[in-house]
Amino acid sequence: MLKGRKDNVPLAPAVTDLEQLKDRPLLAALLGWNKDAIQGARLDRNELSVYVARESIRPAIEFLTSQKLINFLSDLTCADYYPRGPRFELAYHLLSMQRKERVRLKVKLDGDDASVESITSVWPSANFFERELFDLFGIRFLGHPYLRRIMMPEDWEGHPLRRDYPVEGYR
Repeated sequence: MLKGRKDNVPLAPAVTDLEQLKDRPLLAALLGWNKDAIQGARLDRNELSVYVARESIRPAIEFLTSQKLINFLSDLTCADYYPRGPRFELAYHLLSMQRKERVRLKVKLDGDDASVESITSVWPSANFFERELFDLFGIRFLGHPYLRRIMMPEDWEGHPLRRDYPVEGYR
């Protein structure tokens, strides 16, 4: 710890037990909506991440927006944990501006079947994020209105942000 700094508190270990987190409003609402869709949760540094089953991500987001628990998609990101399985982890960064609360909904995807339902019907702004992840990671978004490359040329082979992609590209 730095001397004289009161904001340098030791970090508490992350909480991953659903029973300890079920009083959080967003998680409680999701558990009440469909507890089978929730695969886990993690509270770390006062940030909540909820793991949602792949087939339930769009309905979960529709539920949260219809209940006015969230109203803004700030980002959609992906991490590639190759060679570990499941290989990919999508993170939907969501925000409630009225309640000043953030939540991450996460979906784990296998490398063999890296596809998930598009959320562009809920938030049209997801269009760019989904195209970017398709282009750079090869994640397919089912029902996306215009899923094509957005950064790499159309004839580019592979997906450059995958961990198994060669540093200098395919030759």
